[in-house]
Parts: sequence; C-alpha cells; structure tokens
Amino acid sequence: MPSLFSLYRKIFFGRKPGWDEQPLPKIHVSINNVALAKDKIEQYANVCGFEFDGHTLPPTSLYVMAFRLHTVIFTHDGITFPLLGMIHLKNSITVHRPTTILEQYDFECSLVSSEQTDSGLEFALLSKAFVNGELVWESLSTYLYRIEGKTKRIRPPKGGDINWDTPQAWSLSEDLGRRYAKASGDYNLIHLHPLLSKRFGFDRILAHGMWSKGRCIAQIMPQIANKPCKIDVAFKLPLFMPADVTFAAEMQQDKLIFELRDKKGRRPHLTGDVTFL
Repeated sequence: MPSLFSLYRKIFFGRKPGWDEQPLPKIHVSINNVALAKDKIEQYANVCGFEFDGHTLPPTSLYVMAFRLHTVIFTHDGITFPLLGMIHLKNSITVHRPTTILEQYDFECSLVSSEQTDSGLEFALLSKAFVNGELVWESLSTYLYRIEGKTKRIRPPKGGDINWDTPQAWSLSEDLGRRYAKASGDYNLIHLHPLLSKRFGFDRILAHGMWSKGRCIAQIMPQIANKPCKIDVAFKLPLFMPADVTFAAEMQQDKLIFELRDKKGRRPHLTGDVTFL
C-alpha cells in the first residue's frame, strides 16, 4: 500500500492552483493481495472502542486501507485543488459479509461523480474490497471542496427524531487525534496538535470524521453483530477536542438510527443509520 506519510508531504507542501471549473477526471486506482497486520487492527479497534476477537474485522476498519487510495487520487495531477480545502460530507459502508484478518484483499477506488452545488464542488469516491474475486466490502465517500464566493450560509443542524432521555456520555481527550493517526496512518495535521491545526485556521484539534463513525459503530456492535449491512453517516458539525459528547441509538421501523451530539444533546456532530441486507 502507498505510504500516507509520503502522500501527505505532497498534500501539505505541494502547490495546487485551485479548481479550474472543469469536470473532474474519472480516476481509477487499485492494488492487489493486501495482507493486514493484526497489531494494527488491534490498535485501530482499541482507539475506536471495538472488541476485536483477533479474527473478524470491525466493519469500518477496511476504510483505513481504502483511504490510502483516496489520497493517491487527491494527489493526482488531474485534481487541481488542495486536500486542505475539502470537507468530508458523508460516508456509506456496505459489509456484504464478515471479513477476517487472515484474508488477502484486492482494493480498487474510483472517482465516480462530481457536481457543482451552492456550497462548492461535491465529488464521490467509491472504494471496493474483494477476496478471490468476491466483493466483500465497499465504501462511498462524498467530499466538498468549498469555492470562494459560492458558499451560502447554512443554519446549524438540529438533532433528529430520536429518544435522547438517557444518552451515552463520552469524554474525548486532546490526544485522541494522535492515537487515531498512529492506528490508521492518517496524519492530517489538523487532527494532531493545536499549534498545527491553528496553521490551517482551527483554534483546536478536530476529531477525524471516520473516528467518529467508527466509535459510533463500536457502540452498537451488539445489534449489528456479523450481519450484512449498509452503514450510512452524514458529518454535521466539526468535533473539536477535548470535548464531551453524547450518543444514542434506537430502532425505527427497519433501521437502526444513531446520532453523536454535543454535551447538551442539542447539536449533532454526526447522524447515521444501519440497514440490514
């Protein structure tokens, strides 16, 4: 797999002029016969709160590998704007069957769509993992590149229709971003230290969006177990650390609904649902 460290050097120290208002190219990258390191999966599971049995992978763990291919696409010459101008809007993960530490994976990732919206340029990356030709896992990530002068004012998001009488309460320490970076290899500077995040316009460290998703899924793993499912989330408000947050989940019709909110339970950082296949 490509080194995220070397790719981030291109991202942080390279120069890209900005979006040229041309349709994004259809870029496709792939890599075969990827073996996973058990100690790295254990580290990932620990920082996200999963109970890893040493065999079956957490549903979100293959995203760590897929993100390396995302970054290859971000640094492609056909992408004329910088990664630091992008926001992760939403992510969907489909687990077609349980995956294990012993299997070898073929990964592919494609830039599949892009469109200009009132907020900027939205585009989607589709990642897939195969074992012996069988599609076992896939992820669709939607990103936003903000365009100066085209960003409209948006009202702060509100929580959904979910019971918030007895939410879980979590305290997130300032070193969480560094621990997640060590486990995932995603050393984006805005997640590591206040002095680094301030260089990019943030007063405090931001939590990784995919850490937030992983932590939420870890909390509801007893309901998910090893069932094939589709897990959708939307990232709402940035989560600055240190922080106290609240979490709740409930079944609504045929879906498991969940949200991660601020300490008072008023504003959502993340909303999501699980659909069983």
